[in-house]
Amino acid sequence: MTTLAPLLRTPLRPPARPGRRARVDAAVRTGALAALWLALLLVTYWWVADRGVQDLVAGWGSGLTSFGRLSGLVASVLLLAQVALMARVPALERAFGQDRLARLHRVVGFTSFDLVLLHVVTTTWGYAAGDLLASPATLWELTVDEPGMLLAVAGSLCLVMVVVTSIRAARRRLRYESWHLLHLYAYLGVGLALPHQLWTGAQLTGSTARTVFWWGAWIAVAVAVLVWRVGRPLALNLRHRLRVSHVVDEGDGLWSVHVTGRRLDRLGAEAGQFFSWRFLGREGWTRANPYSLSAAPDGHSLRITVQGVGDGSHASRVLRPGSRALVEGPYGRLGERARTRPRVALIGAGVGITPLRALAEGLAYAPGDATYVERCTTAPLFVAEVDALVRHRGLHVLRLPGHRRHPDSWLGDGMADPVDDLGHLLHWIPDVAERDVYVCGPAPWAELVRRTLDAAGVHPDHVHLETFAW
Repeated sequence: MTTLAPLLRTPLRPPARPGRRARVDAAVRTGALAALWLALLLVTYWWVADRGVQDLVAGWGSGLTSFGRLSGLVASVLLLAQVALMARVPALERAFGQDRLARLHRVVGFTSFDLVLLHVVTTTWGYAAGDLLASPATLWELTVDEPGMLLAVAGSLCLVMVVVTSIRAARRRLRYESWHLLHLYAYLGVGLALPHQLWTGAQLTGSTARTVFWWGAWIAVAVAVLVWRVGRPLALNLRHRLRVSHVVDEGDGLWSVHVTGRRLDRLGAEAGQFFSWRFLGREGWTRANPYSLSAAPDGHSLRITVQGVGDGSHASRVLRPGSRALVEGPYGRLGERARTRPRVALIGAGVGITPLRALAEGLAYAPGDATYVERCTTAPLFVAEVDALVRHRGLHVLRLPGHRRHPDSWLGDGMADPVDDLGHLLHWIPDVAERDVYVCGPAPWAELVRRTLDAAGVHPDHVHLETFAW
């Protein structure tokens, strides 16, 4: 069990007003979205300046070609945005949070892919002078004759594979580790499209301003990937040299992995965050798994709690003391950074309670200002540790046992009375609309909680959500 003594020696006080970090994050979100829209407007302006509108209405063949150029320009911007979202840039991770980034990533990804297909179809159809039957032969000629087209085709196939495996029905059939490996082919797909765009895209290189814009954008995104996906994790692991100290069985198919290392006080991790973990010396160690910290970092050790749901997670059960751990992170906005109010509510289900257990320890709050709600189908987790927080920090705890009482409820079937979810929530936490609410659990369950919070009057900016969807 994580010791609470260091925490209890230092009185913690909640923030009196929204913190500077929350304002910085809001500015980053606004700036990032504004930059994306400005880039889209700029490439559209260049399309208009090159007689895009006139060509669009001049005839069927020229109209198709013009529309193909526009869809290609917009797709190029969105593909770069897609890679930037995958690059784990700390400013974006902190500002948007994992769930919001995942939603943006999905929307931008599918939209850019649709536009790539539209670009291929309409451009080819236009070059075939509007003759649909001649389009396959024209596509073949363009592929073998135009510079960079073979690479672009290979890149498109990579994107097709990524998109197909990202469809929900396909994802459910794949192990997380396999899906994650396939998803990395998006980098290759975007990279292979670059020569075609810069060699044959006159609208991308037709002026100094355009050349500077496109080369600058590509270089900036490539540098972000190299720095944050390669360089930073390498430096972090060389610096901290994480090793497993011991593994503790928590029961019900859960276990905690305790990790130590050098100078962990400089790791920058906070309660509520997660890392992507690789443990050396086991099969499949090259594939990373995301696990949240289940105890507040104390500068000397880290703890994650794992549920056995896949090959990677089961392998962590038998880790030996001294096994090396490689991490990427810390990631996530489920913590003090997102907080704006003195009082908080922590609502979790199953293994989703793990980051909330860390927050119950690591957040600053006065006695009675934090409520911890755990939905558990079997035995609750970390009972002794949570009870210690009740005694020493004034944490208010509600444990909701049993399976969900019906598909439209996030409560357990141990709640026998007919009061609806909203009624129970307002009975337990009457001032929930005046709190920051942290929610973690399976995606369908968390969505039900979010809807109840919305009905209770909690502003969306005060709901901090993390789910297990991937």
